Amino acid sequence: MNETMIRDIAARIKGLRLLAGLTPEEVAKVVNVTPEAYKRYESGEDDIPVSLLHEISEFYKVDMTEILTGISPKLRDVCLVKKGEGLSVERYDQYEFESLAYKYAGRKIEPLLVTLRPEQNPELVSHKGQEFNYCLEGRMKVIIGNEEYILEPGDSLYFNPIKPHKMVSMDGKTARYLTVILL
Repeated sequence: MNETMIRDIAARIKGLRLLAGLTPEEVAKVVNVTPEAYKRYESGEDDIPVSLLHEISEFYKVDMTEILTGISPKLRDVCLVKKGEGLSVERYDQYEFESLAYKYAGRKIEPLLVTLRPEQNPELVSHKGQEFNYCLEGRMKVIIGNEEYILEPGDSLYFNPIKPHKMVSMDGKTARYLTVILL
């Protein structure tokens, strides 16, 4: 995500807080981050993880797409996103995410197309919900806690993402997978 997008998202987050008449410290407490981290997110200094954006959107009762794009999603029955038209989102720095349902209002799941580059070595992360990964191309290693799983095209993995986990491409090649996260 480029700096302009990060600043735009940060401004929308700040605007929601101001409309609610809350302090940064109050919102930080609700979303379980330090006030300093929240202030960095709101100022655009740090990119906000999608899981935190989801918590913020639930707190303010707005759709996450509205925070990401400034546009309220209108689709409630069907959402078509053509190949290559997904919304690029920054969930964690070491992954490339493309939201495949960003136009759908009131999502309960977040389907994302993820690209893993060989030069990326992400840190372990954890988040709420449930997660499903389906390998589309290349080979990838999924590390969950102390366990490692190798996924090849057609393989899938369903797990509790509260356990620290990460995905890495293998064989020095890019890997792509579909992840579906229950919000």
